[in-house]
Amino acid sequence: MTEDPEPVYPAGPEGDLDRMADEEGWIVDELYGSASEFVQDICDSLPTSGAGGSSRPQWLAESGQLEGSGEAMLLTGVPKLCPKWTPAVKEAASGDYERWFGDGTYVVSSKMPTAEELSEGEGLPIPPGTYRASGRMKDCYWERTSKGGDIIDNQLATSARSITVTIAPSDGQFTSERCAVWKPVK
Repeated sequence: MTEDPEPVYPAGPEGDLDRMADEEGWIVDELYGSASEFVQDICDSLPTSGAGGSSRPQWLAESGQLEGSGEAMLLTGVPKLCPKWTPAVKEAASGDYERWFGDGTYVVSSKMPTAEELSEGEGLPIPPGTYRASGRMKDCYWERTSKGGDIIDNQLATSARSITVTIAPSDGQFTSERCAVWKPVK
């Protein structure tokens, strides 16, 4: 009977992370050979992750990257492999991050729907507040509707650089078409 050889870890932060992952029993997705490969892929993905209309922490949280052992691997590995993204990972893990909104129709609500509500067709929520879309926009259309579907306010901007909209808690939905990403106004 032969024993499995002890794993050999490369010197440096990658090896340190992989050793820790083995010691802690973290499960690495089958797409990756090691915890350090997973973390490096996230490090490489974060610079462009906001392109789809979401903030970087929002992308991490809503794309499932923190599920299972992902959160522990990222909180441990990102400071070692790509420290500039540490704040984004911490925000995503805490759940306290800025949400951005691309084109689509959103239910006005301060709470995230459950997985069951999402599967039943409940749309993603947009919290009440003031939002701004900035950039070159052509034929940007947005509308706020009541819970009954009546249009409260809307606008078609044939050419704009910045549009600001305030969504009230009593609104039912917010729709955006051909606009830039809507970000909360601070």
